[in-house]
Amino acid sequence: MALIDRIGVDVGRKLKLEDAIEWAARNQVRHIDIQLDTGENKVNMFDDARCRAIVASARANGVTIALHTLSAVNVGEYSPFLAEAVDAYMRAYIEVAPKLAAEWIVVHAGYHFTADVPMRMEAGRDRLQRMVQHAEKHGALLLLENLNVEPPTAEVHYLAHTQEEWRYYYDAIHSPAFALSFTANHAHLMPDGVASWVAGIPMDRVREVRLADCWRNGHEEHLVPGQGDFDFGDMFRLIEARGFKGHYTNAFGSLEEMQWARGYMVDKARAAGVKVD
Repeated sequence: MALIDRIGVDVGRKLKLEDAIEWAARNQVRHIDIQLDTGENKVNMFDDARCRAIVASARANGVTIALHTLSAVNVGEYSPFLAEAVDAYMRAYIEVAPKLAAEWIVVHAGYHFTADVPMRMEAGRDRLQRMVQHAEKHGALLLLENLNVEPPTAEVHYLAHTQEEWRYYYDAIHSPAFALSFTANHAHLMPDGVASWVAGIPMDRVREVRLADCWRNGHEEHLVPGQGDFDFGDMFRLIEARGFKGHYTNAFGSLEEMQWARGYMVDKARAAGVKVD
């Protein structure tokens, strides 16, 4: 498959899912990532008839769908009532995914409040293990994403933003219903950088690579390519050399900017010596 066909777009909550499929088809985008948390895309608004129509439209238009849970939902939650709500939220995504023929669901490790790191990590690991078991029963695939570093003075910090933290979860969970989503721009924010991450993580378990521009060792920003200093050509060279054959997903700016950037990225990959056709 040509590289441009492997680069998809994160629709997020910009469009109703049915409209997102039509937009993707018009723009020759073969893969979309969407969140089911708001408006007409709320996860509990997909009955069987709607799901069947969506699957038929996606297949007719050659578009594949993936789901992306909200990182604001704390997978590391341990408080009564809230913990049960997080479980219910994740189960709902898992149960609707096969009805939409979704390739995967991107999930997260949660976040901590500085003083409770071990408790949050343990709660998140245990929840992910339970959700993977639920996914096995429903034929769904969960991808755990590495999240972004927060400023040192922040009280709240995302978990799985370092290689060591991410490894804590994926070393504990081995299942055909569990894999990884690597956000390359998050690695660019870390002192060890993208090359170290690509060399150090199990790329054979990575199903998706997520992309945006940002500044080296900077703060979390999802910039349009060219607005930061992320080296897309080198990133493609490193990742493709590891044998990656999966999807890349643009996650920044407007739909039009993400669509434009697909060609920009292919040009950068070609210039770096990567086979793109």
